[in-house]
Amino acid sequence: MKLIIAKPSPYARKARIALIEKAIAFEELMDNPWKTDTQTVDFNPLGKVPVLITDDGESYFDSRVIIEYLETLDRPPALIPADPVARVAAKRVEAVADGICDAVVLTVVEAGRSEALRSLEWVARQRGKAEAGVKVLDQMLPDAKWFVGDSMSIADVAAACVLAYLDLRMPDFAWRDAYPRLVAFSAAMEARPSFQATRPELQEVAAAG
Repeated sequence: MKLIIAKPSPYARKARIALIEKAIAFEELMDNPWKTDTQTVDFNPLGKVPVLITDDGESYFDSRVIIEYLETLDRPPALIPADPVARVAAKRVEAVADGICDAVVLTVVEAGRSEALRSLEWVARQRGKAEAGVKVLDQMLPDAKWFVGDSMSIADVAAACVLAYLDLRMPDFAWRDAYPRLVAFSAAMEARPSFQATRPELQEVAAAG
């Protein structure tokens, strides 16, 4: 298998972590979907990462679809709970985490626009979404090791990925001062080998005007 990724992408990181946790061999193809010569559009018409390319040439995108596909391969550990109630709970946490990611990505794109075109009101609105989302994540985190159930699920992977992404892209957001339980959760997740092998790095983003 091959996985098209971008270094900072929290969505790509989710897929990378799932593959590593499941011990599925794959080749990483680094790309920058913001550039005109991107290869991502050859496999995903939406031009977004990650994209999983199977050995038979089939491509899967986005991260949630990729992880659903990986679950069909019956390679442990299961990241999506089998119990329907737990599954919805895990997907709910993932939705909040991905929503935070979406808001942060939009602030990054807006910051890349020329000053004349940049909307501070838009940036403030997206930042407000990110801050509200992190507050909800903290409320969703039980007094236990995992967000849902007694083993790691996609809820934990998604939440940990977005917290690291905030450190990378929105370092002035002092979530670590406000949410000590999330800090402890993040530290435990980042200590896992799959997380250490996929730490996000900054990557050039083309200007948006």
